[in-house]
Amino acid sequence: MEIAFGPVPSRRLGRSLGINNIPPKVCTYACVYCQVGATTDRSLEPRAFYPATEVVERVAERVAAITAAGEAIDYLTFVPDGEPTLDTNLGEAIARLRPLGIPIAVISNASLVWRPEVSAALETADWVSLKVDTVDEAAWRRLNRPHPALRLPEILDGIRRFAARFRGTLASETMLVAGYNDDPARIEATADFLMEAQVAEAHLALPLRPTALPGVTAPGAAAVAEARSIFEERLPQVFYLFTPEEGAFASSGDVGRDLVGICAVHPMREEAVRDLLQRKGATWEVVENLLAGGLLVAKQHEGHTFYTCRPRRRNPAGAPHRATESGD
Repeated sequence: MEIAFGPVPSRRLGRSLGINNIPPKVCTYACVYCQVGATTDRSLEPRAFYPATEVVERVAERVAAITAAGEAIDYLTFVPDGEPTLDTNLGEAIARLRPLGIPIAVISNASLVWRPEVSAALETADWVSLKVDTVDEAAWRRLNRPHPALRLPEILDGIRRFAARFRGTLASETMLVAGYNDDPARIEATADFLMEAQVAEAHLALPLRPTALPGVTAPGAAAVAEARSIFEERLPQVFYLFTPEEGAFASSGDVGRDLVGICAVHPMREEAVRDLLQRKGATWEVVENLLAGGLLVAKQHEGHTFYTCRPRRRNPAGAPHRATESGD
């Protein structure tokens, strides 16, 4: 598994170098729309996965390689295969990354922000995104499929407390999914909560990439327009993640390894893959070899071909399966 990948062209953070501090697929949620795939370890208790020193070493190596290749980096972003706040080393990793002089972001599903140690770790970042797909209990359980021990009121209270203390930029993300959370009453309740929490940026998203559960789709144009109107009436800054990211994916030179690292967390449209190969002087044979070796898999979604990684095996002890040298 690549701990550091990209940079990828983020629709929110510019050129974002991803940090994958959680092995697949350890998460507090099993969201029906997840682009990484089905949750294999729905967990609640934070624990250590990789030493902070290893995470920082891999990120520093990646930053050096990307800089040497003439590529820019706007953010170092914790956006892993699972929920980043399940990592007890998150705060230490953020502190150790500070000497690199690059702003640090964390994209979280907010499910553990009520825990003091998790909130403290998130407060050390520059930019934090917290998922709030809905504040309706029934819709939350259908859409996000949380760990049974999680309680939505506790999570929402945790978000309020965190928002009051955080001195960086606080963003929210709401994924609109047809038949789950797209009716006006639920959208109004979500927007009212985000207004109360005084988030600096509210992001509305649509499921543009392959989803964990088949048949998960975006709402129709009328429902999306209604959601936009409701959010804009209540919130100072609303951003829309309704189209694919624009811009080039970066490579350090080893295009095959870069593709695997990116696609493990961020499924790539065929057009983006072809663009990366062309810019680095590589041929489609790179992708064919990765497909033949089982390192990539092609998926169809909304009329487009995406490339992602096959789910990795886990050993009986629950630790991530380490790939051989040729597949690492």
